[in-house]
Amino acid sequence: MSLQCILVTGLAILIAFILVLFVVQRLVTTPLPIIKRHEKERRYFDPISVNDAEFPSIEDEPTLDLSVIIPAFNEEKRLPIMLDECLKFLEEKSKQSSFTYEVIVVSDGSSDGTISVALQYSERHTTDKFRVMELIENRGKGGAVRLGILSARGRHLLFADADGATKFSDYEKLDDTLRDITKTWQEDAIVIGSRAHLEEEAIASRSLFRTFLMYGFHFLVWLFAVRSVRDTQCGFKLLTRPAARKLFNILHVERWAFDVELLYIAERLNIPIREVAVNWKEIEGSKLTPFWSWLQMGVDLFLIWFRYTIGAWRVDLKPHSN
Repeated sequence: MSLQCILVTGLAILIAFILVLFVVQRLVTTPLPIIKRHEKERRYFDPISVNDAEFPSIEDEPTLDLSVIIPAFNEEKRLPIMLDECLKFLEEKSKQSSFTYEVIVVSDGSSDGTISVALQYSERHTTDKFRVMELIENRGKGGAVRLGILSARGRHLLFADADGATKFSDYEKLDDTLRDITKTWQEDAIVIGSRAHLEEEAIASRSLFRTFLMYGFHFLVWLFAVRSVRDTQCGFKLLTRPAARKLFNILHVERWAFDVELLYIAERLNIPIREVAVNWKEIEGSKLTPFWSWLQMGVDLFLIWFRYTIGAWRVDLKPHSN
């Protein structure tokens, strides 16, 4: 078989694959996400009154300065360290000013003692400051963050990882930057923690294979999705309430690549995005498996780009049903 025949055959197969993928994606996806939420997930437990109460909605007027959303999947060991640091900072800040806050831990289908640990903090700090959302089934980090965001009371909303890898007091850096680019909380804006300044140190401590995966992932992010941000995956992001309402109502991806889609949509909507260097350290116990998790995220990145490009997914701010 001549080289020309091989090239023609290969091109024909590629075109056929793209056409099949186009048809399949148009058939199996919806332009706007179907946000599933069980009735139990709309309520939180108050360990003091021993009663359930209903979560508010992101559509309501805010009543606090800051909501902190912490997605947690089987985090009974790492969660207390993070919460102690987080609450110590927030309590000190609230005593020094009129600053008000809430923390929402979203247990993402945990099978260990995550809920029990979180409820101890709820009892200690009361549900006015600390609430626990129990998801019946595992949704993925993005799904857990979304439901926490949609149930928050804050003018500003921060989501932070349960491992405590980012120093929580760096919230001040993000907040200062957010106030620099907005006049009020009613404007759209996102400020994200970034580990880009730690890249040289990471390369020095990582294996060649992990470094290759890191650069490969960064390239795919730039190629298919986000070009204005160097570190899309740091789990420390601060949003104004209007920006959070817009983005999380039209976000599709519920697993690890949700950060990329979030920022992709923000770029499409011309929402201001700023990166701020934060203190970050590796914490043992990560749920990510380097090769397979990064492979899955690579596939997700391509599908994010492909689905929006063919119109299977749509950036549409019109109200839609959950």
